[in-house]
Amino acid sequence: MANTNCLGLYIEEHLIKYAKVSKENEKIKVEAFGIKFYDKLSTAIEQVIQETYSQKTPISVNLSEEMYNYFDMFSLLNKNDLQKAINTEFDSFCTDRGYNPNVFETRYALVENLVDKNKVRVIHIAENKIELNKRSQQIEGYKLTNISPISVSIPNLIDATKVENSIIVNMEDKTTITTILQNKIYNIDVLEEGSEQFLSKINLKENSYSKAYEICKNTTIYTSEGIDLQKEEVLYLEDIMPVLYNIVSAVMKIINNSTEKINKVYLTGTASLINNIDLYFQEYLNGIECEILRPYFVESVKDISIKDYIEVNSAISLATMGIGEGIGGMNFKGKSFADRIPDWLKIDTNPEKTPKEKKNSGGLLTWDLGQSLDKTEINLIRTAVGLLLLFIIYSTFSNVLAKQISNKKKEAEDAIAFTNSQISLINADDEKVKTKTNNYSNMIAKLEQANKDLAERNRRKNEIPNLLNQIMSVVPENVQITSIENTTDSHVVINAQSDRYEQLGYLKAKIKLDMILTDVISTAGQKDNNIVTVRIEGDLP
Repeated sequence: MANTNCLGLYIEEHLIKYAKVSKENEKIKVEAFGIKFYDKLSTAIEQVIQETYSQKTPISVNLSEEMYNYFDMFSLLNKNDLQKAINTEFDSFCTDRGYNPNVFETRYALVENLVDKNKVRVIHIAENKIELNKRSQQIEGYKLTNISPISVSIPNLIDATKVENSIIVNMEDKTTITTILQNKIYNIDVLEEGSEQFLSKINLKENSYSKAYEICKNTTIYTSEGIDLQKEEVLYLEDIMPVLYNIVSAVMKIINNSTEKINKVYLTGTASLINNIDLYFQEYLNGIECEILRPYFVESVKDISIKDYIEVNSAISLATMGIGEGIGGMNFKGKSFADRIPDWLKIDTNPEKTPKEKKNSGGLLTWDLGQSLDKTEINLIRTAVGLLLLFIIYSTFSNVLAKQISNKKKEAEDAIAFTNSQISLINADDEKVKTKTNNYSNMIAKLEQANKDLAERNRRKNEIPNLLNQIMSVVPENVQITSIENTTDSHVVINAQSDRYEQLGYLKAKIKLDMILTDVISTAGQKDNNIVTVRIEGDLP
């Protein structure tokens, strides 16, 4: 049974948007709302709950890191086969990306496939169980009943009686773009671009996130040409406009790729508070009607601006999920022990009810206490009720405890498996890094050797000309050099001839003494027709 009231909390990194919503006779009313900036999240949540008197009120919050996938299934599959097919598709998706499917909590919704009538379109949403547990722990101690993706809750603010194809652009810390065709959610896109990007930049300039938020609310986009802007406005717009351009470009792409004509674009979230943002979007979207999303059930209230309601649209939409509005089956919150107690076990302690009302309210533990009982009857009733309650509590607690132990064990095994898979990926990356390091080391060694070889060649290229000049300076007049040959890297062979032995000996001595060559040796002179030839060898110094 849906709650009659609920506190919606939209949690971002630096702020909480909250709204307390009630429902009576199908009429929805926003009782309290606001925004709270925080340094410590738990303190801020406690303050919100105290200020809204929601200590025992059901609470609905947003998911933090959900992942969306889309599968096409044959429409003739029965419920069990469809469930198995969806699980198989998601397992295949996780295998392709190296994920462990057991670490995810999943939900899905079915819509008509507008391209292939023989198939049904599956909108599959997955959240890491670790992130889900973190979100639950943030509300620990209070009555958390609903955790839903904001992209699915935000369409609750549109009047479902209006049949139109529309897109909701929710520009919070991240941007979710929900495409609604034929009054049903058909596609959800998540952009990393969002208000957090430019708020963080403005925060660096102003050193206050709350002031950055107020600056965003008071900023105006001028769509007409020729308007002079103040220096301060330009300073902030240069942070804001690139983000908005990326968002509107993504919306244009979605509209152009849509199989159905889009009639209207709704803008919401923190960035929608910027003045003239609807005109900015409309200019880019070729005349498609753009408007700021106003909850259809919110009426104008004296002393409260409608813009204040719009500011907390995300929180209002989450609260409506808690009172039973929107798509069913999207609650990622598991049932607690108190949730599992059946109504027939609950004792009606309302003293204002008449005996007849108590009797008609149902329940095995309700009875008419309108007549006085004697002491024996009271003791028997107390004993019977005590034994019954003790038995029921013991049985229920044992079953729940056994199931929780089993669930915790499975979660631990899933976490271990996920950790092992991540370790394997890290080891693989480590091996790749080592291989790359070895390759780079080899390349560096080869480059250094090439540099050494080049330096050696540059050093050697002038040695032969220098050698010739030195030999020319010491050759006697009647000695003729017939050849000079560099036989190896530094070895030189000189062939010379003369008609006098002593002149050839003089040449060898000069080459050796002047250190023109080292390790100088020569052959014995050979005389032929009064010409003596000799071979002198040595190494370049």
